[in-house]
Parts: sequence; structure tokens; C-alpha cells
Amino acid sequence: MALLGPSPAAGAAPAGAGTTATAGRTGPSGSPVVADAPTAAQLSDAHRAAGSAATLRVLETFFARDGLPPGRKGRLGPAQESTAAEAADPRLVGETVPVYSLNPEFVTAASAGRTPVATMEFAASKAVDADGDTASVWTARVAGKWQVVNIATGSDETDYAARADAGSVVFREPQLNAWYRVADGRVVPLNEEARASVGAGGTGLARYQRLVHQRYADKMPGSAYDERGYAGGYDTGAERARVAADARTADSGPPDTVPVAAGVGAGALAVAGVAGGLLVRRRRLAGR
Repeated sequence: MALLGPSPAAGAAPAGAGTTATAGRTGPSGSPVVADAPTAAQLSDAHRAAGSAATLRVLETFFARDGLPPGRKGRLGPAQESTAAEAADPRLVGETVPVYSLNPEFVTAASAGRTPVATMEFAASKAVDADGDTASVWTARVAGKWQVVNIATGSDETDYAARADAGSVVFREPQLNAWYRVADGRVVPLNEEARASVGAGGTGLARYQRLVHQRYADKMPGSAYDERGYAGGYDTGAERARVAADARTADSGPPDTVPVAAGVGAGALAVAGVAGGLLVRRRRLAGR
């Protein structure tokens, strides 16, 4: 089940699918903080997919076009683009990391209880070109194999994941582009959107669960929200105002200032790519 909209690639299984492992970190009740934590072998397979020759060729064009997806006219002519792609010389840097996102079961639960707050959605690898520009390569298991399902400008996924330590887990609430760290039973904000969501000091897991239940429990697939066509994109102003009002009821911190949306970027486009259904996104982030 996906929150509000589809997962990174249609038909893609959760990145940790095939394993019942959970992250070793637990909440105050002893329940796991995240589900579907990958094994080292799985992350190694994801890294190989992200760094394959086919992926690097796509990254050459991606960087040459400044993140514009294939099929969209960029700022360069064909000859200039070809030269820029060759000069891009993309490479992966650092480790491939799991990206955990808000768990739909946590959202719909009656209370925080023993339900993990987040579940692994995909793996991310940081790519950099010769000019130092960065991109995030997302990989997921598709038909039993690790495949690239999205390339996004910037390196939020790996940068935020690096802020976790042995006693904490980092996860995202993709509808708000909010990033949090969970430590000792508290949800601590890591960016502006998260601070607007839970306040600068963060909040407890139980209070955070009540907040996201208010926001999203009635917006799951098959809901009236979904049937009105909002699950795949931005909602109308009236509905956004209602969601913000609901959030203020559940949370005494600052009101939400970011529209509820499916995914971290605007205008995801399906294009021919490494996995046959690769998504290429230009991020639109509040405050950036």
C-alpha cells in the first residue's frame, strides 16, 4: 500500500522485499522503528545496479541536460548536449543507503503501539559529475532484480541518511518532503518542512502517530480523496486548507506550510531508461 500515490516504480516491490528483517533500533516499547531493513548483500546488489554502465550512460545525459528528462528540450543543441554528456563523467560516491519512508500501517493504526514508524521504500546512491553537480539514483527490486527506478537532482536521500547513527534511524514523510530522525522514542526534525510539521524540538512517537493519522488516514488508495484524483498529485487549495487545519488540531506546533503531495518532486515523468520505466525528477523543494 502506498500513501496518497504510487511507489517509485509501478510493480516495484519494497526495496527490502524478500526479507523479514527489521532495523535493530527499537522504540521505547521495544517495537522496531523501521521494517524491511535490507541486508548488506541487498545493498551491494543495489549499488551495482546504480553504478552499471547503462545507468552511467543515462546519468551522462541527465547531467548534460541539467536534470531534464529525455524527450524534453534542454538548453543545449544536440551537438552541444553530446559534448556535455561526454564531459559529464558521472560516478557514484559513497555507499548505497536504504531510504525509509512513513509506514502506511503506522498511519492507519489506532495508536503507535508496536507498528514500525517507517518502512524501506528504495535504496539511494549519490552520483556526481565532473562539475560537482549531484544526483540521487534510486533502486528497487523489480521482478526480483534490483533496477534503477528514478534519478533525482541533488543528494537529499544520502545526505539525510548520513545523519543517522548507531542509536537512531532517519526517515522521510514524502508528502511534505519532511525528514526526521527517530531516537529514544522521539521524532526529531532535520529540515524546514519537518520543523513546520512537528516543531523545532520534535515530538514523541505517539503524538507523531496521531498527527499523521489526522493527515493521511482518509487518503489511502480507494478513499474518497483517491477517487477524486488527488492521490497522484497536488490537491486543490480548499483540500490543502482542510489538511492544514486537521494538522493544527492534532499538533500544537507550527502549522503545515507545504502542500500535501505524492512524492518528493513535482512533475515525475515516465521515460525510456535503465529499467524500462525510469522516472527522472527535477525536485521542487520548499525553501530551496
